[in-house]
Amino acid sequence: MIRSWRAGGVPRAHAEMDGMLKWMGNRADASDTRQSASCALLVRPACFGYNVETAQSNHFQSPASATAGSAARDLARTELDALAASLCAAGVRVYVAEDTADPVKPDAVFPNNWVSWHRDGTVVLYPLSAPNRRAERRAELLESAAAGSGFQRRRLLDLSQHERAGRFLEGTGSLVLDHVQRVAYACRSARTDETLVREWARLLDYAPVCFDAYDAAGRPLYHTNVMLAVGTRWVVVCAQAIAASDRGRVLAHLRDSGRELIEITLPAMGSFAGNLLELRARERRVVVMSARARAALRAEPAAWERLCAAVDEVIDVPVPTIEALGGGSVRCMLCEIPTVDA
Repeated sequence: MIRSWRAGGVPRAHAEMDGMLKWMGNRADASDTRQSASCALLVRPACFGYNVETAQSNHFQSPASATAGSAARDLARTELDALAASLCAAGVRVYVAEDTADPVKPDAVFPNNWVSWHRDGTVVLYPLSAPNRRAERRAELLESAAAGSGFQRRRLLDLSQHERAGRFLEGTGSLVLDHVQRVAYACRSARTDETLVREWARLLDYAPVCFDAYDAAGRPLYHTNVMLAVGTRWVVVCAQAIAASDRGRVLAHLRDSGRELIEITLPAMGSFAGNLLELRARERRVVVMSARARAALRAEPAAWERLCAAVDEVIDVPVPTIEALGGGSVRCMLCEIPTVDA
């Protein structure tokens, strides 16, 4: 199904085109910086629910939720549609891809874990820890997105073969990227193999910064993007989560980037206040987050005010079903498609 939208985000038409993509938003190219893209991909789930295969390492998932089956899927779709509509209304170019029902893919709503797109024309496919997530890598989706967005793929870097050796690297969940300074930040975990981080950095000409990070209960964080986000002028980081032996080194790298360094607390991180993404919309820098993340940031006024001063607009959308059952928030749902350098 393709959904088309008007400003304000209300669906106005539907057309049955199974597995295809729909361009939404302003088709005119917006100039972007190296850090933020002006186009984003979302995947509308055919199935959605609590994934027992990911729950062992993702402690943000909540099995206590009573929502299951088609009800969970319908709520997740509604939340994703609201996010797409809000971005579109702000001027961000958005693609929504329909997931396929067979095989069942409970985490298809998080495409940033299996693919990343880069300004030099590289597309990277990633090795995923959970076997039931690996079917999310769909060649037809890559082809349609490239054709529709004008992305000129020059190289396909497929790292998925490392799954056979039990080594994983889950896209821009595992990697938080400073595209200006060309630094790749990664907290080590069962889903983020340091050897693969360093191999990725070598292949794409980034400097790797690896470290350990933990939640308030002392458990390793499953993904880096729940505790760190990098924008054009700002960085949000939960420094308390970083292991004491690594903290000074990581913070020094972040300060050296010249950005506004905004620290959040462990409770704020637990509410996804570190799971943010900056996008470009009509020459403006827009940071997008969940309503839960915004509430957590507003409870820390200094951090909130400094972030607002570093961007042109804040977009927040409630995604409680996706956060509770999926253990990821708005940033995890978005996969940037940048403009390829000439």
